[in-house]
This record gives sequence, C-alpha cells and structure tokens, in this order.
Amino acid sequence: MPHWIRAVAASSDSNPFQSVLDFFQSPAWHFVILMFYFLLVVLWIACAYWVFKDARRRVDDKIILAVCVLTGIVFGPLGLIVYAIVRPPELLADRREQELEVQMMEQRLGEESRCSFCKTPVRDDYLVCPTCGRRLRTTCASCGKPIEPSWRVCPYCETDVHGTMPPVSVYDRA
Repeated sequence: MPHWIRAVAASSDSNPFQSVLDFFQSPAWHFVILMFYFLLVVLWIACAYWVFKDARRRVDDKIILAVCVLTGIVFGPLGLIVYAIVRPPELLADRREQELEVQMMEQRLGEESRCSFCKTPVRDDYLVCPTCGRRLRTTCASCGKPIEPSWRVCPYCETDVHGTMPPVSVYDRA
C-alpha cells in the first residue's frame, strides 16, 4: 500500500481537506491577503494619479480638473476608464499651437503686400516702392494697367508681355 494512503488512513481527522483549510488559516495566507490589499490600494492611487497628470495636460478649468481627479479617486480603475472615454481629445499645448497657426495664417492672408527689398507696405496699384524706389510692377504697353514681373500675359487685355518687359531696376530718387 502506498505511503500516502497509509498517511490518510492514519490521520485521525475525517475531513480530507483539512490541510487546505489549515493553509487558509496560516500566516502565509494572511500575508498574501495583505499584499493583495496593498496592491489594490497602490493600483487605486496610481489610477487617480494618472487621471490627475493627464487631466492637467488637457483641461484648463480647475473645477473640471478637480472633478476628473475625484472620479479617479472615488471610482479607481473604473473612474480611469470613464475618464479615458470622456476626456478632451487634444492636449492644451496642441490646442494652443493650432490656435497660433490659425492666427499666423490669418495674419498672412490679411497682410498687405510689401516691397521685396525694404519690406515697406505698398498698395497693389503701386508701380515702384515709395521708400526705396525699387520697381514693383511694370505697366502693360497695350492697356497701361500694372502687371507683375512674373506674368507672361496681361490679364486685362490678353497682350503678351513677357518679351516686352523692361528689366527690374532701382530708380534714382534725386
């Protein structure tokens, strides 16, 4: 007869699971339970901290930030999931960068034209810069309207102007 059968038969206990029950009352099991509680608390605090750090990068309003953090603290990992679903999609820094880009584009579109040499503001109908005398545009020989130096055809009278344009020069102001 195997030794484990003799050990069970020699045992005076009638409960075959007594060794398992003894384990659940041992100090080792008590330590495992305490570690489980400790890790649960650490997970709870880590979720709340992550919500705080992320919400601070995404939310301007202090009240909404406090609500986000309280959601992380009160509901733990479930609060983290709820926050991840309802959080703003973009960071504050990204939003500010996009606003600056839009401002710069609006400024460029609204900018008046400037002299390419001295950067003085000039109107669209100026032929030369009033400050430095640099030629900005020439006139069409046919209709007399101002045309850009890079144009090949006058858009007003359809005259070929590419070959007839004088070279760009700086006029003497004296």
